[in-house]
Amino acid sequence: MQNFVFHNPTKILFGKNTVPLIGAETVLFGKRVLLVYGTGSIKKRGLYDQIVQSLHAAAAIITEHGGVQPNPLLSHVHKGIKLARENNCDVVCAVGGGSVIDEAKAICAGTPVQHDVWKFFTGKKSVKNPLPLTTVLTLAASGSEMNSGMVITNDATSQKFGFGNKQLFPKTSILDPTITFSVPADYTAYGAIDAISHVLECYFTTTDPYTPVQDRLMEGIVMNAIESCNRVLANPDDYHARADLMWTASLALNGLTSSGLGKVGFPMHMIEHSLSAFYNVPHGAGLSAVIPGWMRFNAKLQPDRFAQFATRVFDKRTGSIEEKATQGIEALGNWFREVKSPTSITALNIPGTDIPKIAANAMTLAKVWRMRDYSEEKIEAILDGCL
Repeated sequence: MQNFVFHNPTKILFGKNTVPLIGAETVLFGKRVLLVYGTGSIKKRGLYDQIVQSLHAAAAIITEHGGVQPNPLLSHVHKGIKLARENNCDVVCAVGGGSVIDEAKAICAGTPVQHDVWKFFTGKKSVKNPLPLTTVLTLAASGSEMNSGMVITNDATSQKFGFGNKQLFPKTSILDPTITFSVPADYTAYGAIDAISHVLECYFTTTDPYTPVQDRLMEGIVMNAIESCNRVLANPDDYHARADLMWTASLALNGLTSSGLGKVGFPMHMIEHSLSAFYNVPHGAGLSAVIPGWMRFNAKLQPDRFAQFATRVFDKRTGSIEEKATQGIEALGNWFREVKSPTSITALNIPGTDIPKIAANAMTLAKVWRMRDYSEEKIEAILDGCL
């Protein structure tokens, strides 16, 4: 295990009837609130009214910034920053899933500075004195409610980049599993796949040969994501299943799983970001199309690690190391198919002739993330295995 610092300052309020607490939690950081949300589902479900009532009861002055898209766009972030500045907002409250929270973080980072917020994502500027953020989570998936990362798509350049800074942890996040009862089956599955992918990135890219504590933690999170997702799909109103999935997704990317692993990378996300930047596919669906192909490519290089995963997560105990590795990859792909998520880019209606374009786009992010072991040729080879 490598040296590490684990510090997660986000306060979590978890469970039923916690939404009305958002007003009091938010005004601890300021009275002028920019309320960030998506394209209207919170209004249909009555959640919007609860949030506004709670904020008003806490004497907040609200400026609304709705319309955040899945795979949030830089142009919409710019509009949010303009609103926050014009209304002298001193705190941001995000109500939604990872896309909404990510955009809210970008607004928090971009409002106090004079340069374009995109410079954070390209590594040209560092975050200074961002606005504080509170969140109400509506989708178990990205873990953005309990981490310092954000992902935005530059709609002018078709670049989807991720960036993290320790100042961007939400101050308080409210996680009420009942809010997620209305999440449809496809996005429930995509969320679980996103959580699983966060673990797999760390699990398979660490170079430390001996991390038994972290291995068991990560394997358990993957197993819990699969099991709780299956329970939710069988009964969407199962509170405990929704709660298990929600907390699993938060734990998958709150800094705990990667502690002690040394340097890890996010190559599957690097490739998927190009898919959703070009084709606006749901992030979880894009990941499930990339993951099996990426695993097959890399299992040839380190079969022992993949065999361990297969044995512990899917109980694959017969055959050679290479055969076990293959069985584990097949088992994960089969589960993706069971929850009706695509397992190839062809299933996303992305033609194989676009692979060079996708690989070239992915390389721009690989360079920003300093993933020097990836070339366009390597990414193309992985994508060829995703057809």
